[in-house]
Amino acid sequence: MHIPDGFMDAPTSVAFGVVAIAGVGYAVKRAGEESSDQVVPLAGLCSAFVFAAQMLNFPVAMGTSGHLLGGALAAVLVGPWLGAIALAVVLGVQSLFADGGLTALGLNITNMAVVGALGGYVLFWLVRRLLPPHAPSVVAASAVAAFLTVPLAAGAFVIEFAIGGTVDLPLSGVAGAVLGVHLLIGIGEAVITAATVSLVMSTRPDLVYGARDLRGTQRLEIRRPVLAAPRSTPAAATTETAMTEAAAAPAAGGWGRGERA
Repeated sequence: MHIPDGFMDAPTSVAFGVVAIAGVGYAVKRAGEESSDQVVPLAGLCSAFVFAAQMLNFPVAMGTSGHLLGGALAAVLVGPWLGAIALAVVLGVQSLFADGGLTALGLNITNMAVVGALGGYVLFWLVRRLLPPHAPSVVAASAVAAFLTVPLAAGAFVIEFAIGGTVDLPLSGVAGAVLGVHLLIGIGEAVITAATVSLVMSTRPDLVYGARDLRGTQRLEIRRPVLAAPRSTPAAATTETAMTEAAAAPAAGGWGRGERA
């Protein structure tokens, strides 16, 4: 998925560089309007996690391998705007280590940050609308969105290759190979995304952007302590009885003396 230098011609690279700048710039604007101080550090941790997770490759087919794309995962955890920014930062750092070319950085950001994160959150939102509003639905929707964003981003690459690819390969062959392999990669993407979202949901669901509509939906139960009636101890009961008899004794004695008189 990381496009190297020289794979696309200059006009195509420049055009999609403009698309990437516009997409990330709009994400920065929206993130500044929505984000809180609590979410911004989480976006940094999300970038670090995606950067590390993308180093872990898993075999797919025909000697190829895949790794986590991370767009849908970042969008579900920190929102589509911070998610796109997080992916753009990861891709920028990776381009410095020849993991994707510098001239193709706009193309890679378009495919994995704009399409992957922003498009991934749209898919997540659509699936959530079809499911009941509870925590397992968040995990299920994130898995479906993660699976679909991989071939979606691969499809964006095929369109870019059709516009300005410099390698002499038939478009049908490139499309079949890229989309076929990335459908398999999408399975691994879905498993990793679901496992990560499930872990965060089980520990700190309040930090998951995609589950913010579930906050405060739990019923609040107010329990008041029940005060038991005071019990008289035997000693207190004896004292109370003695005081009652003493108070009644003069009246009884006076009545008796009156009768004798």
